[in-house]
Amino acid sequence: MSQAEYPTPKWREDFPIEQEYDDFITRRDFVRFLGLVSAGLMVGSASVVVSSLTHEEGPFPEVEVTGAGDLKPGAWMVFRYPNEKTPAILIRRENGEYISFLQKCPHLACPVTYHRSDGEEGEHIGCHCHNGKFEIETGQGIQGPPRELRPLRQVVLKRDGDRVIATGLNEIRFA
Repeated sequence: MSQAEYPTPKWREDFPIEQEYDDFITRRDFVRFLGLVSAGLMVGSASVVVSSLTHEEGPFPEVEVTGAGDLKPGAWMVFRYPNEKTPAILIRRENGEYISFLQKCPHLACPVTYHRSDGEEGEHIGCHCHNGKFEIETGQGIQGPPRELRPLRQVVLKRDGDRVIATGLNEIRFA
C-alpha cells in the first residue's frame, strides 16, 4: 500500500495545523532547558539559605500588652509583637502565670490556640491543622507533625505590677 492510499488520521482532520518541526525537540535542547531550570532553582534556594543565615534580629521593642491585666486564669488573648503584622498569643495559665508565644505553627503556619486542662490532658497549645499539640512550658511539639519541627517561638515577658510587657523573642531552639 502506498503513502497516498492510507487514510488521514481523525486527529489530523480535527487539528489540521501543519508545522515543519511540530514533533522535533532535540535531546540537546531538552538538556539545555533542564539545566537552565535547575540552575535557577539552585540560585533561588541558595539565596534563601544565605538570607536566613545572615538575618539578624533585634533590637526588639518593649510593648505593653493591652488588656493583659483583665485576663482570668485559664484565658488567653492575641496581640501583635514584635511588629503589627505578627500575631502572638498571651496565655494566663491556670496557676496565674503569664506565658506568650508567636501564634504561627512551625508546620504550616496555622494559628495556634490555648487549651485548658480537661481532666485527661493538661493545659497545652494546640494547632487545628493536623491536630498538633505543643507543651505549654517550652512550646515544643508533642503531637502531630509539629513534634518533628522546631518549637513555637516564645515571647519574653516582663511584669511591672499589673502590667505585662513583651520585651523580646527567645532564640530559636531545634529539637
